[in-house]
Amino acid sequence: MLKAQILEIMQNAWPMLLIFTVVMSSIRIAYLKANREKIIFYKEFFGLLFMLYILTLFYIVTYQDPVSNSISSYNLMPFKELFRYDFGTTLFYKNIVGNLVLFVPFGLFVSYYLKTKHIGLIFLLSLISSVTIEFAQRLIVGRVFDVDDIILNVAGGIVGYFIYVIIEAVRDHLPKIFKKDWFINLFIIIILLLLFLYFCSFNIGMIKVLS
Repeated sequence: MLKAQILEIMQNAWPMLLIFTVVMSSIRIAYLKANREKIIFYKEFFGLLFMLYILTLFYIVTYQDPVSNSISSYNLMPFKELFRYDFGTTLFYKNIVGNLVLFVPFGLFVSYYLKTKHIGLIFLLSLISSVTIEFAQRLIVGRVFDVDDIILNVAGGIVGYFIYVIIEAVRDHLPKIFKKDWFINLFIIIILLLLFLYFCSFNIGMIKVLS
């Protein structure tokens, strides 16, 4: 189900993401060439991926399933909505798991770029970002301001932080060859190819089912 939701988002957002990728990649490559800086693929890829994530996050929170103003426009009681959905239902995965997973990349990317192991900073940045999203959704999109969404988003950011800490701990104990730029570049390329094949196979399967 999660894979289907990702594909649905990508099908709607791909023109924006494609244009942004081409434009920003071109500018970045031109900058590196003009300043005679070395191009390290995985570092440039992570930078681009973070920006694409922010764009996709903006798309998800502002354009997915817009709703009109409801009678109850605010939920300021913590954990009120968390226990409203039955475990394993579509609404549970969408509203609970979805809001949690949505901010895992945020915590991971921010931890990576700040090179920090201070959980308080990730907590603060996740909180600021989530509160901003909730206010924007309420004032501009017309959705309900939900404190539980903020709790889940911040929890997702913290999970991303712990993933970063685990990756760094594992990386510190790896042989030196695994830390070489060329090896990391090769590893990332292989992962991208596997993901591409994975989603292509899913699309083919969906076409066969619909036909």
